Amino acid sequence: MLIRLFTTFFKIGLFSFGGGFAMIPLMQREVIEKKKWIGSKDFLDMLVLAQSTPGPIAVNTAVFVGYKTKGVFGAIAATLGTVLPSFMVILLLAIFFAEVRNNLYVDAAFRAMRPAVVALIVAPLMGLIKGMKWYLMAVAAVVALLVWYVGVSPVYLIGAGVLVGVAVAVYNGRKGAKQ
Repeated sequence: MLIRLFTTFFKIGLFSFGGGFAMIPLMQREVIEKKKWIGSKDFLDMLVLAQSTPGPIAVNTAVFVGYKTKGVFGAIAATLGTVLPSFMVILLLAIFFAEVRNNLYVDAAFRAMRPAVVALIVAPLMGLIKGMKWYLMAVAAVVALLVWYVGVSPVYLIGAGVLVGVAVAVYNGRKGAKQ
């Protein structure tokens, strides 16, 4: 199982361009639909947690999926699988970057990938909002507007979200204990 975790996340890391958010649809397809290691709700919870913890979202999600399936060693296997392809590519690029930096074809290839990366980021978001309640979508829209147009730091909004989430959990816990 550890080797399967490593190879699955290695494949995800190898074929994802555009950073951590571009890996999310591949992770979703592999760990939920194909391998059935976790459910959609657990994956969404892991994404929320991965986004609110320091570090890249893809690596954090790999840690959580690996830990949920095979504990600490699963987390290590999934993390290494996610990180190694990028590390190897960056190492090769660093070695040869000076030679290809001004190459017309390399520049054109990177410009051509941009729309695909945006689509890879938007696609899982559209899938994830299908199960969201309307008021959560409204909160997400307000938060996006606060970040993009008002210039509020996402750090403050994530902190506020954590506080609200803890308050709601405590309230629901007390309400459930009284019944």
